[in-house]
Amino acid sequence: MNTLHSADYIVFLIYFLTVAGYGYWIYVKKKAAAVSSADYFLAEGALTWWAIGASLIASNISAEQMIGMSGSGFKMGLAIATYEWLAAATLLFVAVFFMPVYLKNKIYTMPQFLRQRYNGTVAMIMAVFWLLLYVVVNLTSILYLGGLAVHKISGFDLDTCMYLLAIFAVIITLGGMKVIGYTDVIQVFFLVLGGLVATYLALNLVSKEFGTTGIMNGFRLTMAHAGDHFHMILKRDNPNYLDLPGLTVVLGGMWISHLSYWGCNQYITQRALGASLPTARAGLLFAAFLKVMMPVIVVLPGIATYVLYQQGHFQTEMLLNGKVNSDQAYPVLLNLLYPGMKGLAFAALTAAVVASLAGKANSISTIFTLDIYKRYIHPGVDEKKVVWIGKCAIVAAMVAAIVIAPHLGIDKEGGFQFIQKYTGFVSPGIFAMFIMGFFWKRTTSNAALFATIGGFACACFLEFLPRFMDLSGLASHGFSKLNDAGVYEIPFLDRMEIIFIFCIIGMVIISLLGKAPAAPGGQSSTGVSLEVDASMFKVSGGFLAGSLIVCGTLAALYAAFW
Repeated sequence: MNTLHSADYIVFLIYFLTVAGYGYWIYVKKKAAAVSSADYFLAEGALTWWAIGASLIASNISAEQMIGMSGSGFKMGLAIATYEWLAAATLLFVAVFFMPVYLKNKIYTMPQFLRQRYNGTVAMIMAVFWLLLYVVVNLTSILYLGGLAVHKISGFDLDTCMYLLAIFAVIITLGGMKVIGYTDVIQVFFLVLGGLVATYLALNLVSKEFGTTGIMNGFRLTMAHAGDHFHMILKRDNPNYLDLPGLTVVLGGMWISHLSYWGCNQYITQRALGASLPTARAGLLFAAFLKVMMPVIVVLPGIATYVLYQQGHFQTEMLLNGKVNSDQAYPVLLNLLYPGMKGLAFAALTAAVVASLAGKANSISTIFTLDIYKRYIHPGVDEKKVVWIGKCAIVAAMVAAIVIAPHLGIDKEGGFQFIQKYTGFVSPGIFAMFIMGFFWKRTTSNAALFATIGGFACACFLEFLPRFMDLSGLASHGFSKLNDAGVYEIPFLDRMEIIFIFCIIGMVIISLLGKAPAAPGGQSSTGVSLEVDASMFKVSGGFLAGSLIVCGTLAALYAAFW
């Protein structure tokens, strides 16, 4: 039944009071006599490595991943775990090569980086773009899908669920980055514990189905009865090849998607921008360790549910509008939990949603306040007013998300696809603009504008290309696949790779034809190169050892499930 019992409410109340009480204690303990914007938005110097790592994961994992990734596990199997495992490797790359550049050049927001490296025009365009993307796409999808997930499990009205999640998130966000960062540690604890409960239930059910007991037996039986669901690299004849096109997931477009998300995203990098380099790197390493284990929580339950479905279970529960809907897998499992355990899983899902909402709202507030209000609307504003404006922006963003979320048709597209569709049009150009700005001093502001506008135009061209051109000739090379409409199209991740290469080539040509940017500390309309030297990328022995453990684990997992 889609209802909660008294024991579930008690467990959830414990979760709520723990997060709220701990957050208030952190707020009171760390509150400075003179409030500064750097302290409020970035928790400058206040977050420890474990708080940074936990906050990264809490902000990243939300309803669309807990439900969507389990649904993808049901549909296509372990291959979807590449989004988690390759993210672990990406976090290490960002820690080694991106963080030193940001911290050395005192970068606090992504638009600030673009202004410092290129010019105000590029920064302003991207600041407005990020605000629209974060509010209209990210915040709305997290809120709506989170509300939908809570609604399915609790039976509460959808609007009520959205309002309560928004209010809870606003309370945490108004406390600033310190409160968000440290409460995210509690959120991750509940997220992992509740996720493991769902995994335990799923594997135990598989064991019982085949007359045995124990989760290890359940895992072995799951592998035996869903062998086709335990391959990381999909072949061309796989029906899910359009989503995960073979080797592209480890050698091509997936890297662009991850590096753009984890390295060029205010929502993510903000957790580490106020820390020292060793602390930031340790936090990202901790997040990488957590990422390695996430498929156990978000993918494996979906595969186990698939095995049970194949054995005749959940035949009606998995239906939505008369068709099997893979996203039903996670809610179906949670509704089988005993009272109390269901409350724990419910708290885990709530933690994932609230942490993501709080992190996103804080990033929206930071960009609006520091990059638009303080720079263009009221340049001489005092620090106390800046913080107050930031809090107003948090509330305004959340209200806007509540109003527009039900009208975007997010549930029709699927949350994961909804977010990927709209961010994937611009992420290759954004990543090209950042990576070239970091490591090629000759890159000009006009080249950056080309990456932004030209990359988007190229993405639109490739999106509509199958409508007026037959792409079946690319199928033999794995670069096109027949979709549900009977039309050959280029897989999404391959398109990102093409767009990225197009942007890089265009940026090189435009930069070589234009005036060279000024040296660090100088001024030029074409941009100013950053302070970058090889010594910045040296890592400690502890970080190197941890990185080798993560990379070795990933290599073993890919070798075992290739």
